[in-house]
Amino acid sequence: MHAREMAEEFPVIGLDSDAWEAARLLAEHRLPGLVVTDPDGCPHSILPASQVVRFLVPTYVQDDPSLAGVLSESMADRVADKLRGKKVRALVPEEPPELAVVRDDDTIVEVAAVMARLQCPLAAVMAGRTLVGVITASRLLELALR
Repeated sequence: MHAREMAEEFPVIGLDSDAWEAARLLAEHRLPGLVVTDPDGCPHSILPASQVVRFLVPTYVQDDPSLAGVLSESMADRVADKLRGKKVRALVPEEPPELAVVRDDDTIVEVAAVMARLQCPLAAVMAGRTLVGVITASRLLELALR
């Protein structure tokens, strides 16, 4: 089986898209992440849901999680407000990790190797310079366990 046969339609989002919308997509569809595209529609990076969660938590709480308990309920209830008015590019690290990209004719083992090496929950499937779909780790496992 080749990557093009494993790929699924999957929401993608642009670097200049609204960060709130990206978070809503992740939450509404319970996605492990999103493929982020550049202005030309080519994959730029993967935005894992965990990175969005990390953006929501103040750095001082990340450094000392015991401080989370002292935040007031009203502060905790407004944690997602940090996303308002932000672009997706604010959520992506300045130096994003290597992008999990596979060719449309790669085998399941080749796709698994890329995802494992990069510890990425998604792989963008490309036919030349065209994004043809995405393979999630759960889809890969589903096919491997058949």
